[in-house]
Amino acid sequence: MRDQGTTASGPSDDPTPSEPIWNPPARIRPTVAERPRHRISVTALFGLSSGGWAWVTAVKAATAMSVSFALAAVLFGGQVGTLAALGSMTVLYEKHTPYSYRSTVLAFIGLGFVASVTIGSLVSLNLWAAALAIGAVAGVATWLCQALRVDKPGPLFFVLVCAISAITPGGLAEIPLHAGVAAIGAAVGWLVSMSEALIRSRHPEIRAVAAAYHQLGSLLRSVGTARLDHVQHEASLAVAEAWRIMLLAQPRGRRDSASAARLRAMLRWVSDIHLAATEVSLARTEPLPESAAAFADRLAEAVGKPGQSPDPAELDGLRKGLRPRSLEARLYSRLARAARTARHSGTEGNGHGSELYDRRYPSIMNSLRFSLSRESLIRPTALRMGITVALAGAAGLALGFDRFYWISVTTTSVLQGGNVVLTVNRSLQRALGTLIGVVIGVGLLMLDLPLPAVIALAAALQGLTQLVVARSFFYASIILTPMALLLAYTAAPYPAEELAQSRILDTVLGSFAGMLGAVLLWRRAAAAQLPQAILDLLDTIRATILAVLDPDDRIGPEREYRLRRDLRTALISLRGVYDSAIGDVPRATTTQPLWPVVVAAQRAGYLALSTLALEKPPPASQITLQRLDVAFRELMAALKEHRTPRLGALPRLVDYPRINRELRALSAAMRAAVATDERSAMREQERRAQRERLRARQESDADL
Repeated sequence: MRDQGTTASGPSDDPTPSEPIWNPPARIRPTVAERPRHRISVTALFGLSSGGWAWVTAVKAATAMSVSFALAAVLFGGQVGTLAALGSMTVLYEKHTPYSYRSTVLAFIGLGFVASVTIGSLVSLNLWAAALAIGAVAGVATWLCQALRVDKPGPLFFVLVCAISAITPGGLAEIPLHAGVAAIGAAVGWLVSMSEALIRSRHPEIRAVAAAYHQLGSLLRSVGTARLDHVQHEASLAVAEAWRIMLLAQPRGRRDSASAARLRAMLRWVSDIHLAATEVSLARTEPLPESAAAFADRLAEAVGKPGQSPDPAELDGLRKGLRPRSLEARLYSRLARAARTARHSGTEGNGHGSELYDRRYPSIMNSLRFSLSRESLIRPTALRMGITVALAGAAGLALGFDRFYWISVTTTSVLQGGNVVLTVNRSLQRALGTLIGVVIGVGLLMLDLPLPAVIALAAALQGLTQLVVARSFFYASIILTPMALLLAYTAAPYPAEELAQSRILDTVLGSFAGMLGAVLLWRRAAAAQLPQAILDLLDTIRATILAVLDPDDRIGPEREYRLRRDLRTALISLRGVYDSAIGDVPRATTTQPLWPVVVAAQRAGYLALSTLALEKPPPASQITLQRLDVAFRELMAALKEHRTPRLGALPRLVDYPRINRELRALSAAMRAAVATDERSAMREQERRAQRERLRARQESDADL
């Protein structure tokens, strides 16, 4: 059996290419990982998340702000120059996408900043209109950023730009000036972001593919451990992101290069190796040798440096004693062939992955249309953001807060947490971080620094914020607050003590408003979508397995890619919906019993995905396919009707025993979830009956 995409040219290490892969009996099921938990804890508030420090982003952010702020201050003065400093925030967007795509997106983001400045300047004469306009900007920016998959920081800086422009001195006659200054800052941010293309034109693609190999190494280390299901999801996310980046980097027309072809080949290999590793991880409960994961890590380094590719002969020791057609032998074979491809600095090697079979990016209108549908979580998220930010600003005005816009900005920042638990965490981090940051900011304002020092200090604080924000929102809030105070004070001078006092009160109110919005508005949106996400995944699995096992159905390369893409998308979407729903308390108590259902559905999905990596998978009879179709439809009907599935005897899939196993596990998990819901309903009914009896007794005692 040969890998998809290989040709007859070049040697092949795949065991017995014309015969089925040996599948051992699936008697032992790997342990289900502990369900994800979002908690409000000291570690969550003050700890550092895993990952590296964003040095490159920090340097770019500091450079863009200093250059734009200084240039606009020289040309138009310090007050108006703050708009250029905010416009330079374009440098923070699309940090990981290819430069050809990034150049276009950043231009539109710059136009968005100019539009935000224009709106803020238009409504600056009426504070109530300004509060509502800032809310509208927050809602629309959230919708567009999520629908079009614009990278972080999302709507925050659109809101900040609109808010600052609303307090910048001037009238309607100054709107063209304000918009032009913001455009200058956006242009500087664009230039700084694109400058790296001069020396590392393919760095985003190399980084994405290398990250997929690194995550593959983590997956190989997780085999036989309790974290398998979580690491499997992270590996799938990394592979999907690598595909997205490579699709965005596709050359137009006939333009292509050998290095791009090699990267595509490496992408196809990491995708196939991921599926082979999936089969291994779900077929054994013992860890793999560490040398296998180390080999994958070295492949990650070889993505950008062909000379550092590991020697395929290093895997010979791992193959000794294995059955020639075992799953592990197939995994090591693919690792070896990926290493051979990595050594080719200017060719694809073995013809693997010459086509990606997809457009560079999906239709914009289709993305916007889907984001407004009932199946999407984007619509409630954008509405929650817009309504909460507008009402928070209006409440600040009603309570007499002069600088109500800080309430709006804080609310926007807090609501970017997503679910209730993460929003509460961000609220506390924002409030505590602001308290400390205000002390630092007031100390800086009391120094009465000259404008050049303000520019340099604001740029340095911006760089430090971007350095730490990915690892801790609390520490980033401490650094961001003095920068925001410096910009606000420069744009509209105000007594430092009063500015600090109002900033603290505004932050507390904005954090509280964000928590209220998360709790009261569409809190159950993710939990309500969870059953439908499971149904969508099961339906995609059913269609994929029936297509692969049908002896009369010939799957071409393009259709195979689309099946892979749709199934991987459904897998990632399900886990994303569950992660969001589990943090929506108290509704999360109803989603917790569904974790075994999610795990079984995802494992069945990954096993179905792995069958697409086989060029000639063993077929099944038509009767078996019909019974399998009936089994899937019964599982879907039971989930839709909230009842125990009546699955009966599953058709025996001799060549795919783990799919049978996961379907049985899915049926058992659904029975347990239904039983848990029934017990919860009975307990709730008993509690209501007790309350009614207590109320009746109290009324009777009152009558006596």
